[in-house]
Amino acid sequence: MSAPPVQYALRSLKQLGLVSGPPAWEPVASFQKPENAVKVFRYSDDGRYFASVSNTTIQVLDASTAAVVSEIAAKGILDIAFSPKGTQIQSWERQVKPAEGEPPHRNLRVWDSVSGQELASFSQKSMDSWALQYTADESKAVRCVTNEVHVYSPSNWEAGIVDKVRLEGVTSVSVSPGQNPNVALFVAEKKGAPASVKIHGLSTLSVASGSKTFYKADKIQMKWNKSGTNLLFLTQTDVDKTGKSYYGETNLYLMNSAGQFDCRVTLDKEGGIHDFAWSPNDREFAVTYGYMPAKTVIFDQRVKVISDFGLSPRNFISYNPQGRLLCIAGFGNLAGQIDIYDRQTLKKVTTFDAPNTVHCEWSADGRYLMCATLSPRLRVDNGIKIYHFTGGLLHVEQIEELYQASWRPANPEWYPMSGPLEPAPKASITVAATPAPKPAAAGGAYRPPHARGTLTPTVYKREDEGGAAYSGSNGANLFPHSQSANGAGSGGFGQRGRRNIPGAPPGAGQGEDPLANRRKKKGGKKGQPADGASASDSAPGSGAATPQPAAPPVPEPAPEAAQEATLSPEDKKRRAIIKKLNAIEQLKVKKAAGEKLELTQHKKLENEAELRKELEALGGSK
Repeated sequence: MSAPPVQYALRSLKQLGLVSGPPAWEPVASFQKPENAVKVFRYSDDGRYFASVSNTTIQVLDASTAAVVSEIAAKGILDIAFSPKGTQIQSWERQVKPAEGEPPHRNLRVWDSVSGQELASFSQKSMDSWALQYTADESKAVRCVTNEVHVYSPSNWEAGIVDKVRLEGVTSVSVSPGQNPNVALFVAEKKGAPASVKIHGLSTLSVASGSKTFYKADKIQMKWNKSGTNLLFLTQTDVDKTGKSYYGETNLYLMNSAGQFDCRVTLDKEGGIHDFAWSPNDREFAVTYGYMPAKTVIFDQRVKVISDFGLSPRNFISYNPQGRLLCIAGFGNLAGQIDIYDRQTLKKVTTFDAPNTVHCEWSADGRYLMCATLSPRLRVDNGIKIYHFTGGLLHVEQIEELYQASWRPANPEWYPMSGPLEPAPKASITVAATPAPKPAAAGGAYRPPHARGTLTPTVYKREDEGGAAYSGSNGANLFPHSQSANGAGSGGFGQRGRRNIPGAPPGAGQGEDPLANRRKKKGGKKGQPADGASASDSAPGSGAATPQPAAPPVPEPAPEAAQEATLSPEDKKRRAIIKKLNAIEQLKVKKAAGEKLELTQHKKLENEAELRKELEALGGSK
């Protein structure tokens, strides 16, 4: 049996569409687009079914033929989720407060995908982690409630809870894949008590097979490897008490499901953890971490370094489904560069740009990357671009408002990648018809007017551009033993804790007496000359070095008051307007960088046109 062609789905303001992947790039002819607006769509994990939600209906289709399998009447649905084999589908709607004396609104419901029959219902207030988690064979389903974890049998929902475990403070759970499934339970840090993760086998739920306690954990993100034998979990605090980050403090831990091994993943660069991912081969994982430029490293399952990819502005990692290729990219507030590596040789295949990417996803055959620009994250230039792993752009679809895009899942074993990497196929006609993107405006980071046109000092450069290593946001030297020849540490501080002034000669600002100028005016210390020299320096026979002739005095600039006197009223007004326009330019830079401006700052921006008219009337230009 030959492998089926890849396919993807798009949900936009005006349409929902299924599209065939390479080499066709054509809409699926048998698919009938819904007449009403679609809120969300989902593929089943095995790729058999495709479901979409409108205001009144959940429609389930056969993903291969686009034939309607079932239509479920349900109003107000905000999200859906398939069971692993696609036999059941869950839905969640916003909970409505019941009238006094009535039972809680059951807003989480489970349906049969084919018949559309309702099988079970629950009351679920929060939309976070709302769905039940099934084992891979759908023999059990797990749900976390207050201080307890309940287990159900999906083949017999009427039996109710078939097993449960009580754990005070449990807030989230994660069911492992694999033939012998486990469930990991997380308890957050509270009132001085440490946080914990405990792993229980679903066949022996009352006994924990592994446990790990730790501090600095308000939230958690858990990822199992493919066979369910190892668990990686990322912990995060809402506030970083060290003051080094606005986004809290992060730590990464590894646990074996049998309790034979656990440890914290030690990372050698200051800063948060941006992303982490297991390889499909089950034996390794990759982590991107640290202040920008971030570092990306591959570890084995005993947390030993396999490969270090160095420093670059990246915050996203994804192995392709076959585990042959590794994508390391920088999205969000980064420029959108993508590096593709061949995992067999650890050599870079290519680097290419995919700016404004909000969602990035490998196709099931592992050859193509979908880079989508989605609303509401970005409301302009919405659409998808599909790249071959060699960096070639193969297909473009510009869509007015695109909300969701995803590939149809399929078994990766149908598309092996054991041999040499193949070249890119021919691009579709949409690539030639799409205008080339405008080059980004040169200039990079903002520089004040007096510094433009000069070389950037080393202290302001990134590490991968030859700059100094990060030394902590509070100015403290993180590496006190790594002193340079002149006594300055890596943080730019001397041995006495005084900061070296960027651009000043070595030693400048060190050993200076801050009261020297004041003493000059008052005649110096008692028993010392008025010029500030010590008595021992001026006394004959003291052994002091012969004084050198003083350097000629440097003429000081004219005081500001004197300059003001020489300006005409028009010049003064012109200078004041230029000063205001310079401030407006700086506000524009802040606004473009995404900073939130105050109301008074917005008013300044609104006055720009009026100021320029005044300046033009005075005969100036800006």
